Amino acid sequence: MSASGERQRERLLRHLLSEIATADWNAMPVCIAQRIQRLVREETGQADPYRPLKDRMNRMALDLLPAMADLARRQWDPREAVVRLAIAGNLLDAGSKNRLAPEELKAHLKGIWNMPLVGSVTDLFRAADDARHILYLADNAGEIVFDRLLIEALPLQKVTVAVRGSPVINDATLEDAETAGITQLAPVISNGSDAPGTLVEECSEEFRHCFNRADLVIAKGQGNYETLSDTSKDTFFLLTVKCPMIAADIGAPVGALVAKRAREQDRDTRHANA
Repeated sequence: MSASGERQRERLLRHLLSEIATADWNAMPVCIAQRIQRLVREETGQADPYRPLKDRMNRMALDLLPAMADLARRQWDPREAVVRLAIAGNLLDAGSKNRLAPEELKAHLKGIWNMPLVGSVTDLFRAADDARHILYLADNAGEIVFDRLLIEALPLQKVTVAVRGSPVINDATLEDAETAGITQLAPVISNGSDAPGTLVEECSEEFRHCFNRADLVIAKGQGNYETLSDTSKDTFFLLTVKCPMIAADIGAPVGALVAKRAREQDRDTRHANA
């Protein structure tokens, strides 16, 4: 916790509990988290209270990247391997109960090659080949380092990468994209929002233009899934399932690696409710 001193921590905790108690529990969790994190920044006086953790996540991922890239190249399907890495990195999430500490990442990545993967990597790359404009929605610091391998495997001339507009939890911002080397691969834009997801109506005009122009969206993480799961866009959601609610909605168990197309998700939900 970034608050220093017992009194400040107590005041912050009281404010957070009050905010949660009075929140509309029918609201999207991302919206509640957005308000809570605004309160954290206001009370602590820190614009990016998770910055030290984000820096640790980035350093750990960068240290592991060369070896993981070599392992990915030696898998039977290198393109599936980079998708697995990008999804596995999604557990570097300070807002998740089932998160990994940066120091746990190396051990976790050793087991990802044989884990079940829900969805079709072939369809993902076929859609990328067919698309004219691809919008890649990043999620967390650290994770964005492994996104680099997947972005390199896409048709780069078509790709624009979007990060959060303001610090929120450990979500990636422009600073993290630069650290990860993403800015050297493709244009990177801020979405102009401090929500830990993508609330399109809150985003900047530049982001909305890119979103509306894109004929393929690749959305990382649960926050982007929660905010975009009803989109009419051709969207692939890449995430590690971290809670029972998302597990039930997406049709995959907690801990699963998921690369599902939005229209497949609609079909699966209709089938489950039939």
